[in-house]
Amino acid sequence: MDTTQLALLALLAGIIIGGSISAVVVASMRARDRAHAETSLEIPDGVRGVLHGMDDPAVVVDASFTVLAASSAAVAFELLEGGTLPTDELRALARRVRTGDAETAEPSATETMRLRRGAPPAEPRLVAVRASRISPRLTLLVLRDISERERVEEMRRDFVANTSHELKTPVGAVSLLAEAIESAADDPPQVRIFATRLQAEANRLALLTSRIMNLSRLQAADELRQQDVSIDEVVASALDAHAIQADSAGVEVMRGGARGLYVHGDAQVLSEAVGNLIANAIAYSPRGSSVGVGIKAVDRIVEIAVTDRGIGIAEGEQDRVFERFYRSDPARARRTGGTGLGLSIVKHAVQRHGGEVRLWSRPGRGSTFTIRLPQIDAPALEPAPKRGRKKKKAAATAPATAPAAPAGTAKEPAAPAAAPVAADAAPAAKRDAAASARSAKAAAAKTSVGPAGGTNPASVANGDPA
Repeated sequence: MDTTQLALLALLAGIIIGGSISAVVVASMRARDRAHAETSLEIPDGVRGVLHGMDDPAVVVDASFTVLAASSAAVAFELLEGGTLPTDELRALARRVRTGDAETAEPSATETMRLRRGAPPAEPRLVAVRASRISPRLTLLVLRDISERERVEEMRRDFVANTSHELKTPVGAVSLLAEAIESAADDPPQVRIFATRLQAEANRLALLTSRIMNLSRLQAADELRQQDVSIDEVVASALDAHAIQADSAGVEVMRGGARGLYVHGDAQVLSEAVGNLIANAIAYSPRGSSVGVGIKAVDRIVEIAVTDRGIGIAEGEQDRVFERFYRSDPARARRTGGTGLGLSIVKHAVQRHGGEVRLWSRPGRGSTFTIRLPQIDAPALEPAPKRGRKKKKAAATAPATAPAAPAGTAKEPAAPAAAPVAADAAPAAKRDAAASARSAKAAAAKTSVGPAGGTNPASVANGDPA
């Protein structure tokens, strides 16, 4: 074998050996990168910026379900950086897209679940959660609150059926009573009877329409007016609004518990919610019984409990009493003029304020409805301006210090305090003061004085001015 052949053979062997070494190096580097990717918790570039620009709650979690990055909206669902996923449903969804091989595992998955938005007593919200795998150890979770969409869809389905069913009764009664009045036009007593019933049905129809409008307003997406609300004023307003109803029903309404508590929300809406509970308690309580309204604060939660000793609610119906147009006792509700919307209004009003309504009831023993709202600190009272107090005090003491005017003479208007007094007016002022003093002395001489220096009782008894 000559030199040329040996050189070619050596070159071929070098190429083979070099290629093998290069392949081994590339394979080892890929294995190292794969191992680093599987064990790395470093968030890819740009992910944090995308999270911060999202309106929906979104988080990036690792294999131990620890939140490494979160959007600002995720705080409402208690998804904070450094914390863990709060529910088992979220952990199961994240685990489903992360486990398995890259080719066989699901790249993304979506589930609908109920998560609590905010601290208790906030109601759970219906949320659609989408999980996507970023790396073998990192998962992206995006949450979308679909409670409002589901609520609107549900309301659209049952509004027509429920409203038409409830409205046809008073509308039909009004039509029949109008025909009866027309047919009994020559019988005044019957006309008065039919007119009274017609007015009752018209009032019931107006109440039902008002309740439907209030419920629609509470279920709308518009934000309520938010301000610091005193629970004392809310309860006092509700009690005053139903005082006549309580007197007519022979039911005593008593208020007890803590005072000086505040919440954040709309005072009118809360007063109407508490008033609906009081109205129901009065309507379902026997004559001579009592209704209690108790207030307390537990763990920064204000509780307003309305308790009655009425007929109570069966356990199987307690979950349905907050439904629209639902009545546990339809015959009694018809007699009392109930619409079946009062408790539904209470539920939606409290939910719009971030609270909840709880019910305890036993048939024959009564019911207790408890409104639970997040408590806030009492607002600081702003002191009144000192200048205003001085002016008020000066105005209050001015009549006491002014000299008495002679009887039968008209008083001249006093000059403003800041007006300058002319020098030549001093003698006239002295003469007026002296005349006033003489008149007061003469009047005192005519007044009877008792032993203690006061007015003589005999003069008062005879009709003389005291």
